[in-house]
Amino acid sequence: MRHDLSGRAALITGGARGLGAGMAAALAGAGAAVVIADLREDLGRATADALGQTGAAAAFVPLDVTDDASWERAVKATIAELGGLDVVVNNAGVELAGPLVDLDPADVRRMLDVNVLGTALGIKHAFRAMRPGGAAGHGGAVVNIASVAATTALPGIAAYSATKSAVDRLTRVAATEAGKLGYGVRVNCVYPGAGRLGEATDLADAVVFLASDAARFVTGAGLPVDGGP
Repeated sequence: MRHDLSGRAALITGGARGLGAGMAAALAGAGAAVVIADLREDLGRATADALGQTGAAAAFVPLDVTDDASWERAVKATIAELGGLDVVVNNAGVELAGPLVDLDPADVRRMLDVNVLGTALGIKHAFRAMRPGGAAGHGGAVVNIASVAATTALPGIAAYSATKSAVDRLTRVAATEAGKLGYGVRVNCVYPGAGRLGEATDLADAVVFLASDAARFVTGAGLPVDGGP
């Protein structure tokens, strides 16, 4: 079943390459106009250009997800470019591995900044734009990229797991706030994992589902996308 996102405008963080680029392509394939938001301007513009060559409406905006002002500029630029904002995918993330006995405080701070603060700021600015009276003002959907590490104890990635557990909690609290305050914004997350060797499209299709009207009554949920045991 193809979920129709025609007429929707989506911003994808960390969309210049890898899974983020796959999500952007899937959203565009479902009919959404997309903005690639990334620190890597060279790769981001190339990804947007490649999507544009397929007939999709695609653009690039620079974004440091850890910086509040950068978020404000990126959302403003997205709305100016696409004429609105209906979907925000908080995909940008950092995974730095190692046993707890070798924990590097700098690595932990980096993951906290990108994975936790970056996601929280993404939710903040999505809400401000999408809520009634906001610059877009028609509600929408936020999809956060957590990890199976948020729900399973995996050796060597304790700090990373902690940050992705925080993404899961942010998702659920944000969904409750949005509902109680009448924002009209659904907030969900996905747990990518490695139950089997998956493809980028496996995760991307789940993101498209959560962004679509097929998930119109789904909020505050975490969706495992791990292929099973």
